[in-house]
Amino acid sequence: MNAASDIVLNRHRHLKWRSFDVLERFMMALCGVCLLGFTTSVFCDVVTREIGHPWLWLQEVTSTFFIYGIFIGAGVATRRADHLYLSAMTELMHGRLRFTIEVLNRLVILAVALCMIYFGFINFLNGFGNFRMPSMTPLASYYAAIPLSGVMIALFVIEQLVNGWRHGFEGEESEDPALKQVT
Repeated sequence: MNAASDIVLNRHRHLKWRSFDVLERFMMALCGVCLLGFTTSVFCDVVTREIGHPWLWLQEVTSTFFIYGIFIGAGVATRRADHLYLSAMTELMHGRLRFTIEVLNRLVILAVALCMIYFGFINFLNGFGNFRMPSMTPLASYYAAIPLSGVMIALFVIEQLVNGWRHGFEGEESEDPALKQVT
């Protein structure tokens, strides 16, 4: 099995550009780093509290890892068609009806992504006037995740719209060749 097939399911390959596979891998690795950082910082926070010498800044680190993990993960999940997507409904449809619903579904997701970019950027700019305690770091460091996630979601939705328009949205029904022989 090659590296590309590890990332993208065959039934979704026709909706993906291979050049974005590297970006998806990178974002998945960042999600792993955020999960590891979140877990480690929570553990250290509990230990330092129990020994009577809490590190107050660990709560900020924990929040940052959590927020970035969530928003980066939303971008990855959008590319993998695992998030913000009504797949159970559309997989039962075929032909023109499925095509129309798939396009409308992705246009709604694109609208949400554009709102994330616009309003997230406004929030980011306003975050420079508010500070986290005790580090006095601007809240903008949290808010930066929102427009960045919106950009990734918009990029991946446009990728799916362009490729779906060119190749159709219906992919292979099954990943397992043995299952195809049974049906």
